[in-house]
Amino acid sequence: MPLTHHRQQLRALANPERAAVSQRYFKTGPGQYGEGDNFLGLSLPQIRALVQKTDDLTEANLLTLLRSKWHEERLLALLILVRRFEKSKQDEKTQAHIVDLYLANTKWINNWDLVDTSAPYILGKWLLTRDRAILKKLALSQSLWEQRIAVLATQVFIRAGEFGDTIRLCESFLTHPHDLMHKACGWMLREVGKRDVAVLHAFLGKHTAQMPRTMLRYAIEKLSEAERKFYIRK
Repeated sequence: MPLTHHRQQLRALANPERAAVSQRYFKTGPGQYGEGDNFLGLSLPQIRALVQKTDDLTEANLLTLLRSKWHEERLLALLILVRRFEKSKQDEKTQAHIVDLYLANTKWINNWDLVDTSAPYILGKWLLTRDRAILKKLALSQSLWEQRIAVLATQVFIRAGEFGDTIRLCESFLTHPHDLMHKACGWMLREVGKRDVAVLHAFLGKHTAQMPRTMLRYAIEKLSEAERKFYIRK
């Protein structure tokens, strides 16, 4: 089916009231992190339900969606890439191409939900058994979204019991000015703690005084009440 068919399916589900809520939720106002973004008004489950029907889309079609002014079209493109990456698990060449495509288009992966639904499942899975130098490059970027991609990619490493990259990145972002990075780092530290609480305590013991309050609160969320109070007081 042509790209126009898939776009029509999105528009058939569009909800102006939901779109207005999304405009506020994803901070699209002047000077905010999602400034100028446009929403049709679809839920994530609605978009996921369309992914299964997109095997006919060409790479050019996907890039058109990924570079769309509409948030939901970009999200659909990323979910399609995630699916194709997973389906190509026995085809390293295809996976490498998808990763290259992903990294070449980070300009359009420009809100936290777009990062969070794609970075672990494409870049993270790819890097699990490979050199991870790209994470440092992304972390040093001037792009908030590339920095968040670096941190969220490590979610896959955490699940595999590897915490070093997460710890190093979170240390590098202790003085980051943006709340979205504080949340991302705190979330990943919490995930580390769920698997090895001693590693989390070591990080907190070293950095609690420097941590932004949001990062700290996210990181300690699963600790006991007494432990949470101890670190908050520090």
